[in-house]
Amino acid sequence: MQAKAIVFIYRCFLLLFSFLLFGQELPPIIKYPSTVYHAGNQNWMIEQDQNQFMYFANNEGLLEYNGAEWTLYPSPNETIIRSVKVIGNRIFTGSYMEFGYWERKESGRLQYTSLSQKIKTKLIEDEHFWNIIYLDKWILFQSFKRIYIYDSQRKSFQFINNHPYIFRCYKNNNSIYFQGVGEGLFEIVNGKSVLICDDQIIKNNRIVEIYPSDDGMLLQTERAGVFKLKGGLLTSYHFVSEDEINLNSIFSAKKLSDGGYALGTISNGIYILDSNGKIRHHIIQNLGISNNTVLSLLEDTDNNLWLGLDNGIDCINLQSPIRSFKDDGGYLGTVYASIVFGDYLYLGTNQGLFYRKQSTGGNFQMIAGTKGQVWSLMIYDNTLFCGHDLGTFVVSGNTVNHLYRQSGTWMFNKIDNHPNLLVQGNYNGLSILQKQGNTWVYRNKLLGHNISSRYFEIDSKNNIYVCHEYKGIVKLVVNPDFNSVKKLYTLSNPTKGKNIGLTKFNNVIYFAGKQGFFQLNETKNIFVRDNELSKIFDNEEYISGKLIVDNYNKMWLFTKSYIYYFSSGNFTKGLKFHKIPIPANITNTMVGYENISHISNNRYLVGKTDGYFIINLNDFRIKSHKVVLSSVVVNKLENREKNQSIVKKGVLDSDENNIVFQYTVPQYNSFINVEYQYILEGLQSKWSEWNSRTSVSFKNLSPGDYVFKVRAKVANSNPENIATYSFTINKPWYATNLAIIIYLLLFIVLANYVNKMYQNYYHKQQDKLIEENNRLLEIAALENEKQLMQLRNEQLSQDVDAKNKELAVSTLSLIKKDELLAIIKEDLKKTAETNDGKSLKSVISSINSSISKDNTWNTFKEAFDSVDKDFLKKIKAAHPTLTSSDLKLCAYLRLNLSSKEIAPMLNISIRSVEIKRYRLRKKLNLLHDDGLVNYILSI
Repeated sequence: MQAKAIVFIYRCFLLLFSFLLFGQELPPIIKYPSTVYHAGNQNWMIEQDQNQFMYFANNEGLLEYNGAEWTLYPSPNETIIRSVKVIGNRIFTGSYMEFGYWERKESGRLQYTSLSQKIKTKLIEDEHFWNIIYLDKWILFQSFKRIYIYDSQRKSFQFINNHPYIFRCYKNNNSIYFQGVGEGLFEIVNGKSVLICDDQIIKNNRIVEIYPSDDGMLLQTERAGVFKLKGGLLTSYHFVSEDEINLNSIFSAKKLSDGGYALGTISNGIYILDSNGKIRHHIIQNLGISNNTVLSLLEDTDNNLWLGLDNGIDCINLQSPIRSFKDDGGYLGTVYASIVFGDYLYLGTNQGLFYRKQSTGGNFQMIAGTKGQVWSLMIYDNTLFCGHDLGTFVVSGNTVNHLYRQSGTWMFNKIDNHPNLLVQGNYNGLSILQKQGNTWVYRNKLLGHNISSRYFEIDSKNNIYVCHEYKGIVKLVVNPDFNSVKKLYTLSNPTKGKNIGLTKFNNVIYFAGKQGFFQLNETKNIFVRDNELSKIFDNEEYISGKLIVDNYNKMWLFTKSYIYYFSSGNFTKGLKFHKIPIPANITNTMVGYENISHISNNRYLVGKTDGYFIINLNDFRIKSHKVVLSSVVVNKLENREKNQSIVKKGVLDSDENNIVFQYTVPQYNSFINVEYQYILEGLQSKWSEWNSRTSVSFKNLSPGDYVFKVRAKVANSNPENIATYSFTINKPWYATNLAIIIYLLLFIVLANYVNKMYQNYYHKQQDKLIEENNRLLEIAALENEKQLMQLRNEQLSQDVDAKNKELAVSTLSLIKKDELLAIIKEDLKKTAETNDGKSLKSVISSINSSISKDNTWNTFKEAFDSVDKDFLKKIKAAHPTLTSSDLKLCAYLRLNLSSKEIAPMLNISIRSVEIKRYRLRKKLNLLHDDGLVNYILSI
């Protein structure tokens, strides 16, 4: 009861201690919650294969992580996988009533083969297989009731039975042990269990792990501590931190490659001890890990410590040169400045000025009176100055003296040959601090300069150069007493810019901005661009020009992909530069306010927005890693994806021309950035830009041969290897060589057919053309005949016209004759009346006979019938009621004679002719609008 009370008090103390922000600088921790890996919460065992891929025995199945992608392989019988072990190229797993192994197919996917199915009838009801270990050709699957020993060469099993509760198996120095709870510790010899220790402590306390030791074995128990077993004798093993460790319930343990130990507890996080058992780190959920119950542990080939948790997976970069202080609670805030002075480490943040002792560590505490924004910390004349939003403080231990209150203070600078003076840059210009006796006091403001002076430097002539983000560089020529500015002007080059910086290093003033690196030439009074150093900002690397000079003659600069530091050249005046491959997205510093300070040996503190991290330059080494092609996936339109072999050349159908390549570098250091570059030969002529994506897809590729290549740079180092994959996309069936031959044969047949058809067509066309020509000739002959007939008709018409004219002339002649005779007759009648008329009467009688109508008509009729045959018959047939007098009138009208011309012919008056015409219309039944002459002409 008393022990339980002690444990309860201790855990309450730990909880309280975590809220006090204990100043643990921890190795980087990467958290993988279940929402990231998309599987169950609990992870019971961890393994790593020869490709550095990680495997986890998860509640939902076998979980694989290759550094870029998580893949879950569900357990074969949909039960919890409790154990996993990599042996060669196989991954063995154990679950409920099932064990077997997974092998990687050519596609890169894992495929399961069951071993337990071969002895299914021999399994004990309700068995879970909690552990797998191997020795030579023997693979042991351990449940709480039995150990199954599998001979991987003979494919046979043997069993270790007759133990009521087998807690765990252990492999130590090529020997295999297991604990029978209530029985003792056994060794397996020649397939049999041999008891080697039956001490009551071993019987009653579960052994979590057996550590190898040069002198016997160390047994890590769950609650009773650590014991040493040598020669069958069990003794307590004492170490530095045993009192604290023994208060915990240890669930998992592992001896580390550096001789230290990792202890996973139930509900109290993880302990990491050194080789002497001293606690290096105690990490609980509030200080960095995802869960306080650690179910499994594994140290990988890069010495990262993996934690399989009750809820999630974490990776601790134990060998990283980085140690991180993460301020998740926001107590510290963003760190803007840091410095070691005396035995104290000071942090200037946006919350205030904090301190803690270097020698004893502990939690950070705020110095009273400093709440607010801290901009800078500087040691001069064995005095620590603090630039603050409230002004200037002099710091002594954990107290401050508020030296200057008139404006906020950015920074401080010393003046050569004036050891008792300091210039400070303020929000409203520059001011002077002076040492009087042993005390620093504010002396005066530098008159004539009133703009904010965040960065400024002083040259050998005591001219002051102020760097202003919105004005550029302003040069101040001050009087010898530093009371006022005699002359002030803005330099034309370099120009203003965002996050520009200015500092003095090795007595040379340097400027850095997006336009490049410049250094002041005091002789010419100009800034000259340093083309070599300016290359640092190539490829859009510039994010900030802030330059930081430490106390160990190094100048620091932060870019997009690196942290640079510069030192003096050994044999030249130029600067040597070194780069630390930590990109800005990992450092998480406040852009434009980056800060770094030396704290001990070769360790540097870098301020972040959520705490800080410490770099040990002595340990900063980047291990080479190879890029691995993890999968090649193709898919047809609206079809399921299909994994291709990644070990041999791919041959794809023409419609499998959408392809996705996935690749990775299996490294797990959170402060190391990996970038990839690829090219698809056959489509692209140059490598892509470097980027962090771990997959690339190509769509609608044309048929042909391709070679995909990918390479990676780890922490901006040179690529270690190039992963390649060759594949061919076949032509569609209608474009294959066979199809082309068939097309060629079909073309020849078709061409022959077309040729024959053309020939037939040509002959037909020729025959048709001949026939057409003959027809045309016939038509031409007919046309000629027609023309001839037309000519004849025209000739006949002309003859008719001539006859008509002749007839008309004759008729007129007759008319004229009759008229003349009638006139003569009248004259003779008159003469006969006056004279003797016998002789005249005979003349008149002759004249009458000459003008006889019948004779005249008969003569006309004969001439008319010869010209216009059958007219009189036709009109008589059409109109039988016509008299001879009517026919005469029709004949005269047919000749188109007028009434005046007809009257003498009929020996009647013109009026009588009109009456006869009227009567003729009646007989012919003509309408009012019908013309009489037109009707007669139309017959």
